[in-house]
Amino acid sequence: MKRFSIILTSIICSILTATIVLSINKNDSRVETSNVVFTPSNVNTLNTFSNQSNYSNNSSLPDLTYAAGKSIDAVVHVKNTSIVKDSDSWALQFFYGDESRKKIGTGSGVIISPDGYIITNYHVVENSSEVIVTTNNNKEYEAEIIGYDELNDIAVLKISTDSSLEYIFFGDSDSTLIGEWVLAVGNPYNLNSTVTAGIVSSKSRDLNEYDQKNQSFIQTDAAVNFGNSGGALVNIKGELIGINTLIQSMTGGYVGYSFAVPSNTVRKIFEDIIEFGDVQKGLLGVRGVALKSSYSKQLNLEETEGFYIDVIEPGFGADNAGLIKGDIIKSIDGFNINKFSDLSGYLSSKRPGDQVDVKYIRKGETLTTKVTLKKSEN
Repeated sequence: MKRFSIILTSIICSILTATIVLSINKNDSRVETSNVVFTPSNVNTLNTFSNQSNYSNNSSLPDLTYAAGKSIDAVVHVKNTSIVKDSDSWALQFFYGDESRKKIGTGSGVIISPDGYIITNYHVVENSSEVIVTTNNNKEYEAEIIGYDELNDIAVLKISTDSSLEYIFFGDSDSTLIGEWVLAVGNPYNLNSTVTAGIVSSKSRDLNEYDQKNQSFIQTDAAVNFGNSGGALVNIKGELIGINTLIQSMTGGYVGYSFAVPSNTVRKIFEDIIEFGDVQKGLLGVRGVALKSSYSKQLNLEETEGFYIDVIEPGFGADNAGLIKGDIIKSIDGFNINKFSDLSGYLSSKRPGDQVDVKYIRKGETLTTKVTLKKSEN
């Protein structure tokens, strides 16, 4: 009996000891669980997530080779020869006569039809006596200037050829998005067939709000330098969304900003020149100011975006549609109007007789009307 009691006591002690050990181990396992994210066993999980994230970012980068291949053979080198008069010394001219010399300028151009129509900048061919176009396969052609729009800095050239040329389709510049990838294709510093990449940095950019010019550029950070003028700005589908026109720089070279005339404006200019011989300008018939905080305070308005109508031109579309002084234009055809370049840029792609849907605010009420654009006599 005594022996049995000793055995029973040993068993009870063993059970109690095991229970205590299990309790300690259970508590320790909670600590280990709370720190599991720091243990080596979880490194693979973290690396997997990191790799997946990087892969996702890499896969979202566009393949720009397609766009480059679609556009590079349709961008040409443009050489402009002009005759300039040396007027440095009137005394020499008096004794030896008026001396003239040839001046050579270079730029780029974009073939937009298989039969040889080319778009470039007006300043590339301005005052030219001869224009020579060189294609990407090194063939040279003498080009004829069909017409130009000096205000928008666009010119239309034509070359004659028996073969069908590579060309670029027009894209819809209005649907271009800020942040969208683009390529600039041209001939900077006479380096033919150069392609640079960037994104759309801004739209409807006016570089000088006070110069009375209706500028409305696409701004990009694709590198553009001397010789790129008149070249192509294309999207990742290889569609033409702009004509590279200028840079803004304190050094004279590219420093991160370049500007292109939107393709919708370019296409309209081209079609007008081909069909009418000049550019047809359609007007709303309003004058005013783009709202911002300071103007809104002066006018005692709550709105800080939109185009405030100050003057209605009699007999024009806005007058006929019932718009009045004090109305604030907020959108045209669904295209938001936040500044004057939004308004002028959109209308530059329209012609007389086109009808547009105008959304505006009058005394706090949002209204819509249809306006027929009228031809400008200027």
